[in-house]
Amino acid sequence: MASTWVYLIRHGEVEEAAQKRFFGHTDVALSPTGLRQVEALGRHLGREAIEAVYTSDLRRARQSGDPIAAAREIAPVIDAALREVYMGRWEGLTFPEIRERYPELIAAWLADPAAVAFPEGESLEALRARAMPALQAILERHPGGRVAVVAHGGTNRVILAEALGLLLRNSLRIAQDYACVNLIEYRRSSAVVHALNQLVAGVAAVPPVETSAQEASRP
Repeated sequence: MASTWVYLIRHGEVEEAAQKRFFGHTDVALSPTGLRQVEALGRHLGREAIEAVYTSDLRRARQSGDPIAAAREIAPVIDAALREVYMGRWEGLTFPEIRERYPELIAAWLADPAAVAFPEGESLEALRARAMPALQAILERHPGGRVAVVAHGGTNRVILAEALGLLLRNSLRIAQDYACVNLIEYRRSSAVVHALNQLVAGVAAVPPVETSAQEASRP
């Protein structure tokens, strides 16, 4: 059976990105820079033989998938299972605010992100439990095809960790810049990652924020 190729994309830069707030299910929009990034993505990926575009239902992912779908003259498919991890009481807070309010919990999370659930939110395992079946359903609908999946930093890292055979606790070691593209080939019984955190022409690198322990731990 022919391989299915997945262009796994992180949404563009969001509003308030400079403040480095934690956004999970908070429904923020793209910034002007983010909108320019995804327009560049649409121009670039419009040349690829992509037969379907799937996005998270959050606005930043939908805004990022629209130019790709428009370039391919197809309607995007919205799937809430592709959402970012829900960060509970940490939603909308900056790292200094979290460190001040939850010093012990943030220390435990930085030590092992997979072992700690966000307060009144999800864990990375819960994210994997909803995202991976959603991806499997997409693969089953498009055997031998090429599809774009537009999601979030945390969601993408879980999918990439699974493809690379990494422990979930190491998933935050995978860089996912705004508007980056990863290319994964799904064969009959294995996955091969051909591109990781790639930025296309016209997309400037912007430091990621959402679920990066490395970013969060910087002063």
